[in-house]
Amino acid sequence: MEVITTHTNSDFDSLASMLAAKKLYPNAVIVFPGAQARTLREFFISSTFYLFQTKKMKEVDINSVTRLILVDTRQTTRIGKFSELTDKPGVEVIVFDHHPDSPDDITCDNMTIENIGATTTLMTELLRKKRLKITPEEATIMMLGIYEDTGSLVFSTTTERDYLAAAYLLKHGANLNVVSDLMTKELTSEQVILLNELLRNMKEYNINSVNIVISRASSNDYIGDLAVLVHKLKDLENLNAVIVLARMGDRIYLIARSRIDEVDVGSIAEAFGGGGHSTAASATIKDLTLIQAENELVKVLKDKVNPIKSAADLMVYPVRTLSTETTFSKAQREMSRYQLNSLPIVKGEKVVGIITRNIVEKALSHKLGHRRVIEYMVRDFSVVSPDTSLTHVQELIIDNNQKIVPVVDAGRITGVITRKDLLRMYLSHRSKVSVKKVRDDVSGVLRKKMFAKVLQSVLSREVRDILKEIGRVADLLNYQAYAVGGFVRDLALRSENLDIDIVIEGDGIHFAQEFVKHNDCHINSHQKFRTAVIVFPSGLKVDVASARVEFYAHPAALPEIEISSIKLDLYRRDFTINTLALQLNKKNYGELIDHFGGLKDLKSKMIRVLHNLSFVEDPTRVFRAVRFEQRFGFKIDKHTHNLIKNAVKINLFDRLSGKRLLTELRFIFEEDAPINSLGRLDELQLLKFIHKNIEFSKTKETYLKVESVLSWFDLTFLNESYDKWIVYFITLIEVLTAREREDICERLAIIDRHSRQKIRDSEKVVDFLGKFYTIIKQKDSRRNRAVYHLLKGISTEVILYMMAKTDNKQIKKYISRYFTHLKQIKVFTTGNDLITMGFKEGKEFSEIFSTVLNEKLDGNIKTKDDEIRLINSLKKNMV
Repeated sequence: MEVITTHTNSDFDSLASMLAAKKLYPNAVIVFPGAQARTLREFFISSTFYLFQTKKMKEVDINSVTRLILVDTRQTTRIGKFSELTDKPGVEVIVFDHHPDSPDDITCDNMTIENIGATTTLMTELLRKKRLKITPEEATIMMLGIYEDTGSLVFSTTTERDYLAAAYLLKHGANLNVVSDLMTKELTSEQVILLNELLRNMKEYNINSVNIVISRASSNDYIGDLAVLVHKLKDLENLNAVIVLARMGDRIYLIARSRIDEVDVGSIAEAFGGGGHSTAASATIKDLTLIQAENELVKVLKDKVNPIKSAADLMVYPVRTLSTETTFSKAQREMSRYQLNSLPIVKGEKVVGIITRNIVEKALSHKLGHRRVIEYMVRDFSVVSPDTSLTHVQELIIDNNQKIVPVVDAGRITGVITRKDLLRMYLSHRSKVSVKKVRDDVSGVLRKKMFAKVLQSVLSREVRDILKEIGRVADLLNYQAYAVGGFVRDLALRSENLDIDIVIEGDGIHFAQEFVKHNDCHINSHQKFRTAVIVFPSGLKVDVASARVEFYAHPAALPEIEISSIKLDLYRRDFTINTLALQLNKKNYGELIDHFGGLKDLKSKMIRVLHNLSFVEDPTRVFRAVRFEQRFGFKIDKHTHNLIKNAVKINLFDRLSGKRLLTELRFIFEEDAPINSLGRLDELQLLKFIHKNIEFSKTKETYLKVESVLSWFDLTFLNESYDKWIVYFITLIEVLTAREREDICERLAIIDRHSRQKIRDSEKVVDFLGKFYTIIKQKDSRRNRAVYHLLKGISTEVILYMMAKTDNKQIKKYISRYFTHLKQIKVFTTGNDLITMGFKEGKEFSEIFSTVLNEKLDGNIKTKDDEIRLINSLKKNMV
């Protein structure tokens, strides 16, 4: 059974979202977990919503539910009995919500959370994307959801997406008259009395320099739509922050509204067991009097309300800076002298970058102390003015991970704010929740997400069983086991990748040896790098390594290895999107670990290095950046792009071994569309490091033809193997002279004689094509044999290159015929057959076989009997 539900005391946003979810999951039934708001109850009386197959809670067998779809909430405390299902094995939980995080939030794989004005907006977007039809009645209900939660599109939480969703619903027949009637109903006499009492009892508190109004009211009976009254109170008195405590019967209802960042009413309501947004929230309080509730509320406010402060209140001044011409050696002395971890870089009085101790130390370790800081400084940063709110400063430091924020006034730096300054401010206000958040965020706390269901949907049964067995054996050894690298990255992209890398916090070779004892497989190990390859009977291979950290003795050197932790192991990787790890131990199986914002960069489609000296340590990462950018349709982020430009400027690639450079080129050539990567390498001026005379613009047209030819060949000859990279490499160097081609083969350490011969043969393509033109002028009866003998001594790679280089349709036709037919023709008659027929071994044999083959190529004979008859006729002529 599939169930769609929402929060208790449901409103129009939750109703509309459930209606939309029903269209996405037509087999599910709508169930309200508890009571509804009065406006909703009145709507049910006058509408035909009963047609949408709703059920009462008591009509649902909760044990038969296999899929639970939650809309407009993810708090276990707000969904009644359905909370029993959120962690029940065998129940799939799907969430659509727009509320901020809460401590009692559900955690599941399939969650869609968006920071927008209404959940209905999110659901409308999904219906639009899937092109599902919406009736005018449905559009009206969904418009009610958006209007209610956005205050008719005027609340500060309203986004552009809410407007666009409303426009889409209006286009599909939403009736604004009905919406207006339901949104603007006149107050009842009881509500008017209660509103007047709230107006009389308003009391203003100044808490942490922020003015907040608290009002109280009482009623022996329950009066609905208290939230509407609070909204009217806020508008009538033009209040920035108001909290109402209303006693009705044996309960006190807390309703809070805020227009300012300093008062997050969602966190305030959470302190009383409720929840909501930073701008609108509610809670129900039991076992307290109104006076007790107000006193408790004031205590919470003192803890939760952030004081109104600006950057000028927090910044440190005077500021120590470095000029763009400062060397890394001098920067290190300055940082050590003043015990600083980050410094602004200035040109004149203008801030142009930031340098960190980590960058300086890495530069010195690579003997770059003489280089200027401008070459590796952080260029992608933000500055603030003295009157910028600390909320924005916090966003830069925490959300954007900026270690130091310069404060600039009239173009001149007047101060800086660091992570420590921000943390110190929170400590001074003794806000435990905020301090923990800041401590976690500024220290780069890892982000976790359960991926167990992604594994289930993307991976084969064999791979899932192997991953679980890896976790089981790791538990036996008291090791931690993680899947890492491209395997996990592609999982996050919902794509299977059988290049499986495992990192063990412990001895990787010992783990592999123990794994073999328990499973049908064998291993190959590499003691120096503490790695092993586990090979399974199916042919599947799993690479196992000890968690390690790499040190580079000098730029472009191969790394030296030391045992480390998973976090340091991930930090040595090339780009953030490749730093994701998947926990395999049973306790946390399927937990995705993200120390460096890899998921965020996957979502924003960005290729980003982990630190500024990444390309100094390993220049081949530049080529990988381009390859990943083109493969995934991502974009190299601005700062990483600047680091590539600097690597080109200071010529890091001359120190790179030709073998490593060739490896990266081969990876690029094996991609589906290498021409895009080559074009990007040319744009970044990287092809000159392969050879100074390579000109991509002159070979681009050939590349397009090569791609077309190789696509044809791959589809036509699925089992025909060839070196794809050589065809592209030949194209890359086609403008070079014979001497330059030899030079580039030496530079790239292409020592395999077969590969070198293919490259040399490519120089003769013009000659080969000339011979081809002669052949196609011959009589049709002789062309096949001529084509065969021309091509049989040429490698497949050079023939395909030749096919791409010619525009002659007849030549293309005969090359195609060679691959599809002529190349497969064999002589059936053997040497023993000739001896039986009376021939003596020797020169005659080769002449006979050559004659028979030529006749077969020309189509004159086909079977072995035909061959014997031909040979007998030849025998007579010989006599």
